[in-house]
Amino acid sequence: MPQQVESTRAGRYLRQPTGYSAFFPAPLPPEPALTLTGSLQGLLSQADRALGRLDGSVLTLPNPDLFVFMYVRKEAVLSSQIEGTQSSLQDLLAAEADLFDETMPRDVDEVVNYVRAMKHGLARLQTLPVSVRLIREIHGVLLDGVRGGRLQPGELRRSQNWIGPAGCTLATASFVPPPHEDVPQALSELERFLHAEDDLPALVRIALAHVQFETIHPFLDGNGRVGRLLITFLLTECGVLHKPVLYLSHYFRRHRQAYYDHLQAVRDRGAWEDWLQFFLHGVVEVAGEAAETARRIQLLREQHRLAITDGLGRAAGNGHRVLESLYDRPIVTVSDVRAMTGTTYPAANMLVARLADLGILMEMTGFARNRRFRYEPYVRLFTDDVVAEGEASL
Repeated sequence: MPQQVESTRAGRYLRQPTGYSAFFPAPLPPEPALTLTGSLQGLLSQADRALGRLDGSVLTLPNPDLFVFMYVRKEAVLSSQIEGTQSSLQDLLAAEADLFDETMPRDVDEVVNYVRAMKHGLARLQTLPVSVRLIREIHGVLLDGVRGGRLQPGELRRSQNWIGPAGCTLATASFVPPPHEDVPQALSELERFLHAEDDLPALVRIALAHVQFETIHPFLDGNGRVGRLLITFLLTECGVLHKPVLYLSHYFRRHRQAYYDHLQAVRDRGAWEDWLQFFLHGVVEVAGEAAETARRIQLLREQHRLAITDGLGRAAGNGHRVLESLYDRPIVTVSDVRAMTGTTYPAANMLVARLADLGILMEMTGFARNRRFRYEPYVRLFTDDVVAEGEASL
């Protein structure tokens, strides 16, 4: 805990009756006002352009909704890994296909819940704005039946929490959020800021809101994941992105310590502009990666459609039907293919074998029965390529 506070721009530390100091965030926007000039203004324009290119890249795909949830799955995996889960994208896909084995990380259910929470929130945005009510709903979905599930899912905390290394106490914590009785008011002020009618750029509003949410830390568990979900929901709600295809957790995970340091620097020194630089750099970087993924999806789809047309003869129609379904659900069984195509089991089995010969499907279990086939070239486009811990730099 800092002994001397250099700035109260983001809020202030107040000593509590039992001796520890808690942080009380000031309402947004910051005072003195943000300095959105010079390099920061240029970076904001660069981020806007990068998001525009990403949006255009995804919307030119033949059926964008088919591809959206692979982006969502990647964000779910990366955001959960920041909180210490070990599950990979491959583990998540296997769990969704009910393919469990003893080598699968036990925390995969947490990632499955993240996908559920994302889908729930995106659906609710059709009728409900980003709000405390929505945040509580997605928190309830996120923690349902998993680690932290006993810590009041969907309910604002009713006790003091803190952030720090394992075994730390309130007195030795790295950061102590406001007391629980102040959380409802702080969230209400954040909600008002989210929907204020002013000329603050959308990306700046979203970046500020993320820090404020993490500072309030309104739940006993799951605050980091909900705070990153909030970024996606706000990008979608304000129309910056038409589809939730920005996996910003990739950048936060790659620069994890810098991410935490920037959040704390805002609280201690009011370093909002430094945080905005970091955040907007991430938007530019990840938007470019996601747009490149969209381009590669398009090329892969064209390549495999041509291979099916040239290689499957009269079965090409069913082959194309299976291919399109794989973009949303990249692991299938022969029975799945039979249901998709309305053919007999032997015909579906033959179709799967021919798609495997073309390099489109790959058998992933090694079993003689209950086999699962993965659209390996497509999954590979989303495989996490984050460099090893300690090798990344800003």
